[in-house]
Amino acid sequence: MTDKKNTFSRRKFLGAAMSTAAAVSVAPLIKQSSAYGKQAVKKKRIALIGTGNRGEGMWGRNLIHDWKDYVEMVGLCDPNKVRLEEAKKRIRTDAPTFTDFDKMMKTTKPDILIVTTVDSTHYKYIIKGMEYGSDIITEKPMATDEKQCQAIIDAQKKTGKKIIVTFNYRYGAVHEKAKEVLLSGDIGRITSLDFHWYLDVRHGADYFRRWHAFIEKSGSLFVHKATHHFDLVNWWLDAEPVEVFAFGELQKYGKNGAFRGKNCRLCRYKDKCEFYWDITKNQRYVDLYTKAEKEDGYFRDACVFRNAINIWDTMAVTVKYNSDVLMSYSLNAFMPYEGCKVGFNGTKGRLDVRMWERQPWKESRLGEIRITKNFGKSQVIDIHHATGGHGGADPKLKDMIFKLNVPDPLNQAAGLRAGVMSILTGIAGYHSVEEKRSVKISELVNF
Repeated sequence: MTDKKNTFSRRKFLGAAMSTAAAVSVAPLIKQSSAYGKQAVKKKRIALIGTGNRGEGMWGRNLIHDWKDYVEMVGLCDPNKVRLEEAKKRIRTDAPTFTDFDKMMKTTKPDILIVTTVDSTHYKYIIKGMEYGSDIITEKPMATDEKQCQAIIDAQKKTGKKIIVTFNYRYGAVHEKAKEVLLSGDIGRITSLDFHWYLDVRHGADYFRRWHAFIEKSGSLFVHKATHHFDLVNWWLDAEPVEVFAFGELQKYGKNGAFRGKNCRLCRYKDKCEFYWDITKNQRYVDLYTKAEKEDGYFRDACVFRNAINIWDTMAVTVKYNSDVLMSYSLNAFMPYEGCKVGFNGTKGRLDVRMWERQPWKESRLGEIRITKNFGKSQVIDIHHATGGHGGADPKLKDMIFKLNVPDPLNQAAGLRAGVMSILTGIAGYHSVEEKRSVKISELVNF
């Protein structure tokens, strides 16, 4: 008969060992040097591929101005030359611009390549960047299918370069507090959890306006959006997914619309459509997108009811982990408010996590943590807003990547394996929907 206590202890030991290895593999990319007895920082040469919203903002303008003591921008690349030049002006950098990725890499020889392109192209820039000798910082998801994942794994093994995946959700105040409670053991051994994420009719609809609406570009919201959530669970539990079963439906957007157009600006149903959005009121989006339409025909304000949309807006997933924990997960993309509810069921009690991102009522808190003991009382901890993007998470993430000797007691730094394991849950999910069966993670890649 198996000793469950000893089995759990061994799992925790192996998990800790893997966490330590992961932390080493994603150590800060900025190294210190000695100069006359003092510590000096040698700036890292940064190149950026992809100058849209995330590239221009979080990894362009914000990075090189707020972390200027640690990084130097040496090149910007985007196949759309109009967007590229508009982004350069907004970033306020003198770095040279390129529409040819290989030319940028050969010319600038960056220490670090930051990848913020369309999701389905991440893998090719990650691989080519490593082959050119650069370490990689990539936006999630690292890839959109298992073949891309395998190609990255093989290339990283061959080149030995570092990959950091920017899971900023790990650094959110609500998520950090949940991790601390789980580590404390207050609710005992975790047996299962319920995770429900709500995208509202503003943010949720936006995925259906953009290239994200096509599975061949985003991998579906199982991959593009839920990779954040699946990574949180892997990190919270210090575990990895084993098997996935999922359902997905397109219930609101796409073919479900009563009318449709090409994009909002040209639509004759502006006065009727509840999802009409005037992009011209956002000068930043005008600069980065509407001015660049003539180059590639991409509309940032495309119709959410296009018949060609093939991702799902209503999803449900069951996941089994290698720690024997079971998860019930759902994602809905047309709710009246945005945020999440997560409930951890333990042998000694329950941990409830609630976070608000946008809501039609006044809410002073970012979220709350409720700890309820079996046969005991319930304790509520309020979590308040912090300064910085994504509820204060973005500055913490950048500090972890670029500053020296930043402690990581919660093991928040995420490398190659974390990036792959978060994606594989979603990839298994869309295979499950399409093939109407449960999918084992072991079917997908070979480490």
